[in-house]
Amino acid sequence: MALSMIKTYLVGLQATISQLLQGHRCLKDQPRQDGKVAIVTGGAKGIGLEVTKGLAQLGVRVFIGGRSQDEANIAIETIKQSCPEAKVEFIRLDLASMKSIHEFVEKFKSRQLPLHLLINNAGVMLTPYSLTEDGLETHFGINHLGHFLLTNLLLDILRSSGKPDRWSRIVSVSSVVHFIGEIDFADLNSSKHYSPHARYAQSKLAIILTTNELQRRLLADQSHVTANALHPGVVNSDLYQHVMWPLRVVQRMMGWIGLTKTPQQGADTILYAAMSPDLEGVGGRYLDNCQEVPSSDQSYDKDLQKRLWEESCRLVHLENLPLNA
Repeated sequence: MALSMIKTYLVGLQATISQLLQGHRCLKDQPRQDGKVAIVTGGAKGIGLEVTKGLAQLGVRVFIGGRSQDEANIAIETIKQSCPEAKVEFIRLDLASMKSIHEFVEKFKSRQLPLHLLINNAGVMLTPYSLTEDGLETHFGINHLGHFLLTNLLLDILRSSGKPDRWSRIVSVSSVVHFIGEIDFADLNSSKHYSPHARYAQSKLAIILTTNELQRRLLADQSHVTANALHPGVVNSDLYQHVMWPLRVVQRMMGWIGLTKTPQQGADTILYAAMSPDLEGVGGRYLDNCQEVPSSDQSYDKDLQKRLWEESCRLVHLENLPLNA
C-alpha cells in the first residue's frame, strides 16, 4: 500500500512539473456545434461543469448525468446566466448502480434524440474501501465499469448518429496515474488487500485499455464513431477530498498560486477531444494538454485489452453485444 502511494504521488509530482514547464495549451476557438447532442457524466461541477458550459456555448444540447438534481439545477442556472440560449438538461445517473445506468439510458432514449458526444467524465479518487450497489470495488466499479456499461448501452444510438462527415465521439477521462496501473485479474474486487492508490491507477489504466479495444471494434464494424481517452492535467478540484489532510493543504496552496490547472483549463483537453476538427474520424488516441501523447506500454497490449473487455462484459452482464467480435 505504501509503495503504491509513493508511486502515485511521484507520478503526480512529475506531471505537475511537466505541466509547469510546458505551459497550458489553451483551447483554440472551435467551430459551432449546432444540432449536436451530448451526454456529460458528472457535468454539474468541477471540470464537468466547464465541459458542459463549453459545449452549450457552442450550440450543443447537453444532458448532465449525475446523482444530484440540486447540483444540476445550480449548474444549469450558472450556465444560463452567461449563455441564456444554452440547452442543458439533467437525467439522474448513479454510476455505482447498474440499475440506475439502465434507467438513465432508457430515459435518454425515450427522448428519441441522436447522440453525437458521450463524455465519460465522472469519477472517484482514493476513496476508503467500499463496494458499489452491485458489489464491485468502488474505483473499478464507477470509474471503469460504470462508464463501460453506459457506453455499450448507448453504442447503438452513437453509431446511428455518426455520419461520414460528422463522426460521433466517445471521450473518456483517464489520468497520468495510469502509467503505474496494473490490472489485477486475480483480485479485481480487492477482497484480499486494498490500496486506494493502486485501485485508482488500475481503474484509469482500464479506461485506456477498453477505449483502445472499443476503437478496434468500431473500426472493424465500419462505424462512424471514435473513442479516445485523455489526461485532463493536474487540476485543482474536489477530487482530492480523500487525500491525507497535509497533502490536501499542499494541493490547495498549489491551486491558489497557480501551480495546478483550474477546472476550466482542465476541461480544455476534453473539449478538444470532443470538438476539434483535428480529431474528426481519429480514435484510439491518448491526449494530454490538447495534443496526442503516448500512453503506457501496457495500454497498447492487445491481449490485455481483449481480456479486460471480455471480463468487463461479464461483470456488467453484457456478454451478447453487437461489437463482441
